[in-house]
Amino acid sequence: MLYVGLDVGSGTAKVAVLNEKREILFSTYVRTHGQPIETAERVLSQVEERFGNSLSGITCTGTAGKTISQILGVAFVNEVMAHAKAATFFHPEAKTIIDIGGEDSKLIFITHERGVPEIEEFALNTLCAAGTGSFLEQQAARLGYTIEEFSQKALLARNIPRIAGRCTVFAKSDMIHLQQAAVPDEEIIAGLCFAIIRNLKSNLAKGKPILPPLVFQGGVAANLGVRRAIKEIFQLKEEELIIPEHFKIMGAIGAALYGLEGKASSPYVGAQVLRDYLKERAYNPPRHPVLFPYESAELSRQVRKKIEDRVTKTYRIDEEMEIYLGVDVGSVSTKLVALDRDGSLVAKVYMFHHGKPLESIKKGLLELRKKLPERVKVKGVGTTGSGRYLVGDFIGADVVRNEITAQAYGALYLDPEVDTIFEIGGQDSKYIYLDKGTIADFTMNKACAAGTGSFLQEQGVKLGIPIEKFGEIALQSKAPLKM
Repeated sequence: MLYVGLDVGSGTAKVAVLNEKREILFSTYVRTHGQPIETAERVLSQVEERFGNSLSGITCTGTAGKTISQILGVAFVNEVMAHAKAATFFHPEAKTIIDIGGEDSKLIFITHERGVPEIEEFALNTLCAAGTGSFLEQQAARLGYTIEEFSQKALLARNIPRIAGRCTVFAKSDMIHLQQAAVPDEEIIAGLCFAIIRNLKSNLAKGKPILPPLVFQGGVAANLGVRRAIKEIFQLKEEELIIPEHFKIMGAIGAALYGLEGKASSPYVGAQVLRDYLKERAYNPPRHPVLFPYESAELSRQVRKKIEDRVTKTYRIDEEMEIYLGVDVGSVSTKLVALDRDGSLVAKVYMFHHGKPLESIKKGLLELRKKLPERVKVKGVGTTGSGRYLVGDFIGADVVRNEITAQAYGALYLDPEVDTIFEIGGQDSKYIYLDKGTIADFTMNKACAAGTGSFLQEQGVKLGIPIEKFGEIALQSKAPLKM
């Protein structure tokens, strides 16, 4: 008798095959890339190829597992119960369980009052991704590290800076300020690891004591920096923190254990049912009105061409030129331009700085120099963006201006009649209203990254779509979904 536990969450699918002796014969862990049902079909096909007709039952769990269990018509068990079941099966002495996955985190308190481990209380994170695995992955990518390198780096930190863990935007803002203060990467990384555990302690534990032994599971349990943070924040001894051997697939194991005990069991139904469902699936979600060509698009193209013709000029290579440099270092990218004395664009550079603004400035200046005539004289330098002070000191800027002023002044130069500006960057978005060339009102996003470039980039990663193709694919839609 072989029993299958299938755990499909927000970002990954896990499967475990157990025999009657509760031994794990097979397991796998794969990303769903926004296609949970398709991924479940693939992993179940893999299981069927390996075990054939020996499979006797299946139980599902996970946020997407409930939908899949309904399609298959099989048993489902709540993910908190599944994780607790697996943790107490391997470690019956456990008193606290922390599970941190890609998009959610769980804190489970275990009682032994009746002689067996039982769930006493539990708490789940809110809708925000702060304090989860995807948050750490996003910051690792932003700093230019793999998640494995990220994990190792955290152990090198001697001083651990305080970083906001309650919100991804606040955390990124703190990171940017630390980077601009030349704080080493390993200390920033350790600060992030400690931030998500402090977030868990305040938002989930809410003053309730965390008693050892503590079992730490879920994909984030692989992160050595987070392990260190749990030990130090909860003041645990080495032997009081338990990392299960199968920490990535505990939900799937728990689902299979419930099935083997007969508490949530059903005969095996597999990949073919999912394949049939996918062939026949018809989904008509709510949509916005059908997209259609609009006159302002053509008007925008005309205005853009007119401006480009006015501000872009060609120059002789041997001509000496007086230029003015503009440098904008934001939360995600570095922009550099060279203008002549008339304000015409001579050259420009745009690049991601991966959390290393000074290195990107060095590289950007070299790139910009290649695009300029051989003989140039820099008459003035201005900086803006969140890194304006650091970069201004580094390159000896004559003028340092905030982003609102710089965006407004640049727009007015291109079109003196402009009155409304929307600017969406990697980390923030701005609205500026001008009245006769003067800033009359403005606002910026404050507490959420939704509606910024980094939000789109993160969704692109989850869906397996390069950000360069994101817009092109979006425009293929005839009627956008309501989300």
